[in-house]
Amino acid sequence: MINRDLQLIGIARKAGLLAVGLDASLATARLGRASAVLVTNDASTGASKRARISAEECGAVFAVLPYTKSELGNITGRGSPGTIALLDAGLAAEILKSISKAMPERYEKDIEYLKDKAHPGGNRNDNTAVNWRTTK
Repeated sequence: MINRDLQLIGIARKAGLLAVGLDASLATARLGRASAVLVTNDASTGASKRARISAEECGAVFAVLPYTKSELGNITGRGSPGTIALLDAGLAAEILKSISKAMPERYEKDIEYLKDKAHPGGNRNDNTAVNWRTTK
């Protein structure tokens, strides 16, 4: 059985909301499109450091996945990438929530930040927003 966070990464890939590999992830972060930059637990120290610095400079969340490059490669279909960037804040929040079950306090603030980024102005079901179709 595949884990929920790996399923969500697969969904992000199919939806075109995932940058795979260090160079693509860093470029996405520099453009301000990345909500989260994630590295595998066996990524090189240099790659992890570059990804962390890039994420911090660009306002993205940085996290370490509890998976190896080969496990991530099976989901992404791209060899054995050590770094990915998620372009959707909602998916990134769900993935962080899923990987933080063992230590929820580790990513608690990051999850809240991503939820706020995904739904600026509060709850997305808030009825105070004007529906553009009903205005004349």
